[in-house]
Amino acid sequence: MTLSRRIVLAGLVAAATAMSPLAALAQGASPAAAQKAERVQFVTTAGKFTLEVYPDAAPKTVANFMEYVKSGFYNGTIFHRVINGFMVQGGGFDRDMKEKPTRPPIPLESQNGLKNKAGTVAMARTPNPNSATAQFFVNVVDNPNLDYPQPDGNGYAVFGKVVEGMDTIDKIKSAPTTAYGAMRNVPAAPVVIESATVVTK
Repeated sequence: MTLSRRIVLAGLVAAATAMSPLAALAQGASPAAAQKAERVQFVTTAGKFTLEVYPDAAPKTVANFMEYVKSGFYNGTIFHRVINGFMVQGGGFDRDMKEKPTRPPIPLESQNGLKNKAGTVAMARTPNPNSATAQFFVNVVDNPNLDYPQPDGNGYAVFGKVVEGMDTIDKIKSAPTTAYGAMRNVPAAPVVIESATVVTK
């Protein structure tokens, strides 16, 4: 079994920059662009949550993510990496901890003005900045250490935000975890994505 795509941790940094319109979008503002954004509802064994995607900010990332959603790829995958105080990561392994085959990786779109704030959704990747495929994570706290150019000169690409069901994310982040082979922070009881579907606002 291959290792999961790991988010590279770096020391926390203080980030106090003026907010761009796209950054405001990531924090929940509702400009016209956000009103037209597509939404995806995830039904999991821990409950439901809905995220809104921002194709104007991250067009390649959103297109890639929506292809996986519409193909049913995420159905039956799990949240395999859960770190309370950081993020919850899923979308790549089935409940038997077998990594699913994916399409080719996409270019990194981390310089789009969107920040890794609590509730935002970003793509997971390896140390190679252009390695994201299907796995995504939800930030459960503000993580400025993941914003471009942190932590490795590249940042992590935010492309959406949870707009409903953060209580479900809170349940997932609080799940007891264990180790599975070389992997750490794996929920002891699988948190399964039963379905991921495009929904209208």
